[in-house]
Amino acid sequence: LSETEEAEIEKIRQHRKDLLEDIKKLKEEIAEVFAEIECFQNAEERQKADNNPEEQIRQVVQDGKLSQRDKVLSLGRKKFNMDPAKGIQYLTEHQVLSSDLQEIAKFLHKGEGLSKTAIGDYLGGRDPTNIQILQAFVACHQFANLNLVQALRQFLWSFRLPGEAQKIDRMMEAFANQYCKCNPGVFQSTDTCYILSFSIIMLNTSLHNPNVKDKPAFERFVSINRGIDNGGDLPEALLKNLFDSIKNEPFSIPEDDGNDLTHTFFNPNHEGWLLKLGGRVKTWKRRWFILTDNCLYYFEYTTDKEPLGIIPLENLSVQKVDDPKKPNCFELFNPNCKGQKIKACKTDGDGKVVEGKHQSYKISAATPAERDKWIEAIRTSITQDPFYDLVSARKKKIASKN
Repeated sequence: LSETEEAEIEKIRQHRKDLLEDIKKLKEEIAEVFAEIECFQNAEERQKADNNPEEQIRQVVQDGKLSQRDKVLSLGRKKFNMDPAKGIQYLTEHQVLSSDLQEIAKFLHKGEGLSKTAIGDYLGGRDPTNIQILQAFVACHQFANLNLVQALRQFLWSFRLPGEAQKIDRMMEAFANQYCKCNPGVFQSTDTCYILSFSIIMLNTSLHNPNVKDKPAFERFVSINRGIDNGGDLPEALLKNLFDSIKNEPFSIPEDDGNDLTHTFFNPNHEGWLLKLGGRVKTWKRRWFILTDNCLYYFEYTTDKEPLGIIPLENLSVQKVDDPKKPNCFELFNPNCKGQKIKACKTDGDGKVVEGKHQSYKISAATPAERDKWIEAIRTSITQDPFYDLVSARKKKIASKN
């Protein structure tokens, strides 16, 4: 790219950053308006004060306090859903929440009006305060006399697991400690509970994800959990009970109303201008690409809120390819289903969402270095499954003890 083009791209990036800041401010203003509306609605629902003048005055004062608290609470929830740390700070500064970590944990456990994703992100933080709140949050759950699947159902419904391996590790470690504390003698160590919990989560995915064709049998579930109980095997009856529970009823993942596409794109894994070859009409078009959440989104302009298309990267591979018309190309393809359309979507000329027409996606970068960066970022996104790495590390820990 020339210096002029580089300067133009930088200008566009800055413009996009400014727009996102404006969007954030608008969200906060909208949150304040909604909070005021809620206050008016609450006031209408309250009974009118008695004709007694003293009672009327007392009721007016009480209603004023309640209305102000409701307004702060509503706005604090909105702030939490956009930035959990700032939301908690706002609520404590306005004395809706105290700085007591137990109270904050109970507020998150109740979860009323809070984004499950934001709760998970906050609880997974590595700050000592976050870790203490996580421990108090886990202690809010009643795991006594529940089998491991029942306890996991309760735990995983109260938030959404974040994608970062270290956060998942901290949260599942806290869960395993609390479960073993509530159910002494079920497992010989918390490591056993930790590994088996991950095995159950992965089993749930394998059994109920339609993209997984090879459904694991019970014998395979037993095999992968051999030796995890301080070098010994868990009773098959216990494993059979857990296996059947997941097979008959998958985990329920909580719906999350706290996020939208704009929020998704605040922290992309990689972004930039690329040329994309059309699926049906073979023309090259310049698109703004964003890689995040194991998906590749592309837009006509950097300022667009809605993408023109979405390419889920699950089951796809990426490789360098040559093209007679464009340099620095790479290709997204499904190695297991050659000749079939990739499961993706785009918007047509009328704005309707339709299925993509591509058997593979051919994309051109400006330079070889930029192409290689995209390939590396996409491969990282495709292969990033922290569960297997975490389980493997914990199994090695058990093996080293024995």
